[in-house]
Amino acid sequence: MSIATDEPRRQKIASERSEPSLEASGEAAQGQTSAEPSAGMNKQTSNGESVGLWEQIFQRENLLQALKRVETNGGAPGVDGMTTDDLRPYLSVHWLEIKADLDARRYRPQPVKRVEIPKPDGDVRLLGIPTVLDRFVQQAILQGLTPLFEPKFSAHSYGFRPGRSAHGAVKAAHTYIREGYEWVVDIDLEKFFDRVNHDALMARVRRVVKDGRVNRLIHLYLVSGVMVNGVVMEAEEGTPQGGPLSPILSNIMLDDLDKELEKRGHRFVRYADDCNIYVKTQRTGERVMASVKRFIERRLKLRINERKSAVDRAIRRKFLGFSFFKHKGEMFRRVAKQALDRLKGKLRELTRRTTGKPMEEIIRQVNQYLTGWLNYFRLADTPSTFPEVDKWLRRRLRQIVWKRWKRPATRQRNLIALGVLPKLAHQTASSGKGYWHLAQSPALQQALNNTFWRQQGLRSISERYQQFRST
Repeated sequence: MSIATDEPRRQKIASERSEPSLEASGEAAQGQTSAEPSAGMNKQTSNGESVGLWEQIFQRENLLQALKRVETNGGAPGVDGMTTDDLRPYLSVHWLEIKADLDARRYRPQPVKRVEIPKPDGDVRLLGIPTVLDRFVQQAILQGLTPLFEPKFSAHSYGFRPGRSAHGAVKAAHTYIREGYEWVVDIDLEKFFDRVNHDALMARVRRVVKDGRVNRLIHLYLVSGVMVNGVVMEAEEGTPQGGPLSPILSNIMLDDLDKELEKRGHRFVRYADDCNIYVKTQRTGERVMASVKRFIERRLKLRINERKSAVDRAIRRKFLGFSFFKHKGEMFRRVAKQALDRLKGKLRELTRRTTGKPMEEIIRQVNQYLTGWLNYFRLADTPSTFPEVDKWLRRRLRQIVWKRWKRPATRQRNLIALGVLPKLAHQTASSGKGYWHLAQSPALQQALNNTFWRQQGLRSISERYQQFRST
């Protein structure tokens, strides 16, 4: 179905946030009020009628829930340029037409927009951004599929599931290591989202979903193609990262791996396409790696990334941004070096000396980023990590201030005003040393001290870490 990119902007409606007319067509949709889809394949309406999965997905309450989720998630527009702000007004006018196309099997998803996200190792992660309309339909499907598949998924799977998180995965891994399983079979699937076989994936979906209309629509999203530089490329395999359906489809595909590892009695943790199996010896780990590799290649038609996968001691590997270390016979968690390097890289972007942003805006952005970062890494058992980050960050900010003071006379005057003795202020202001060096000089540390930055609004992550750990 073709969507004019400027159509939403041409529609004049009284209120952009008004409730759209999301009415499902067909007799089966009548009388439905439940916001949560049933976990069964069919459910009963208030009139006692049987409602299939298709009708559950496109009932009004489920659609409104999907719309709110898409609006909350935000994100960039797809190939048609429509934004999440445009979606509700557009649906208010066009939903009945869209629903008629869906029911008549005329609806065709738009190609996804290809975006490349650089990885720390120099590689790129390929994201596919669907249009907001397709994100809305995918979200509605996801809400219908979730109660069907969730009860069947493994307890060892933590990625993209309700009530589960990376924290749960890290804690589970920590538990296994503390129990003496200190060797890890670290498996990374090579470009998993780009190489999933469509036939193999849909066969697994059809094991649970018996509604052919739903299966057909899911398959259409898999083969909708990718737009690169204005050219649509067909998708013969893969499930592009970026759409609401991609995470649950990845879990559906890899559930066979989970069940196989459970059958073998392994202690393992899987988060999306990262799977760690914990064993007691290197020899066992090598045997497990060989057998699991055969299973993945033969049964799932996927490949292991040989460069990133390994059998090693768990303390030498990172997992979801954390690493582990032993101290006095106890195993602890810490922020992995790679995660700290990424943090500093992001903070360098936000605190460039050449930025023209006001200091208030710089600090606001830094605080915002660090709040999310600390919320994730608060699981670390290393309090010393966080004061070091605070110290490094304040030094970055001091060099910005020093550069903006520009002239030696201005620098000397400002240092004295902030309590530095005149002689030390003069020596520092007339020094020809670089910004980074002077940012840790006694004069600048005294003038632009912790109290100064607290007054500017900078929040200490060390103090917030201590608050997290004490609650």
